[in-house]
Amino acid sequence: MTVRDRFRAVFNFEMDKVDRMPMVEWAAWWDVTIRRWEDEGFPKLDWEGSLSYFGLEPLVMLFSGPGGPGLPKPAYHGAGIIKDEEGYERILPYLYTDQAIENVRTGALALKERHERGEIIVRLWLDGFFWWPRGLLGIENHLYAFYDQPELIHRINRDLCEFNKKVADVALNILTPDMAGIAEDMSYNHGPMLSRELFDEFLAPYYKEVVPLIRAKGVPVLVDTDGLLHDMIPWLMGVGVEGVYPLERQSGVDVAWIRETYPKFLMLGGFDKIVMNKGEEAIRAEFERLLPVMKKGGFVPSVDHQTPPGVSFEDYKTYARLLAEYAKKACQK
Repeated sequence: MTVRDRFRAVFNFEMDKVDRMPMVEWAAWWDVTIRRWEDEGFPKLDWEGSLSYFGLEPLVMLFSGPGGPGLPKPAYHGAGIIKDEEGYERILPYLYTDQAIENVRTGALALKERHERGEIIVRLWLDGFFWWPRGLLGIENHLYAFYDQPELIHRINRDLCEFNKKVADVALNILTPDMAGIAEDMSYNHGPMLSRELFDEFLAPYYKEVVPLIRAKGVPVLVDTDGLLHDMIPWLMGVGVEGVYPLERQSGVDVAWIRETYPKFLMLGGFDKIVMNKGEEAIRAEFERLLPVMKKGGFVPSVDHQTPPGVSFEDYKTYARLLAEYAKKACQK
């Protein structure tokens, strides 16, 4: 089977058709992690070469964000670049540009042949309707803006919605991605960062415009949201979203509970990165925790966020070796 065939079969719950699970890193390694490994003997390789070294398969992101060259940078992480509608007006020349759409076209064409041969898995990335306004307004101001500047939140999300529809249209007329991921990061270790009422008012209308366009092409739509996301799953399902990632164990996410409660909900990630430097026994125990869910399909295991620099080169080789072992175990009758 090809790399792409395995991924699509697992996401279609067709476990009887696969010889083993896909072996992917949806978001591989921090740069500081790679530098540590190179000091410990890891050869200097490009991204795909690094994946191949560990026996992993390329899950490639197709992306061109709504912010273009010239867009001001925030003063620090979590700060905004605008405060109000006047500020939004000032930066509009740098947003939602024709060049950004052309970048999507160029990127899709560059991936098309390899994708059709099944050599790569393609993830279409879209900025989400919580993520993007937060990046513009900053973390604190964004949360206040739901109450203090609701018209601005809607204006930003209407503009983003039109941009995302153009991105999807261009990409989907060139190739059929194996999944679409909408970036949100709208939950933390105690649950969602917004209420159901705010989700329904400020995000849901735009999801309902974008998601059907993607699903009509047979592409599953997942949301990338960190933290504890259990309460949010019905919200997402209500707007057509079919799955979530990265399923961070440290925040309390339980993939077994998700599979039992939502039998056809798709999942990507889930492997607890916190155990990766605790030795083979701990890594194996984590795979044993995930194995029953892996066997049911609809779940592609991967580190539940980027592998941190506390994980040594030897630690990661152990993880990759056991991933290969359990990728086969999951498909054994």
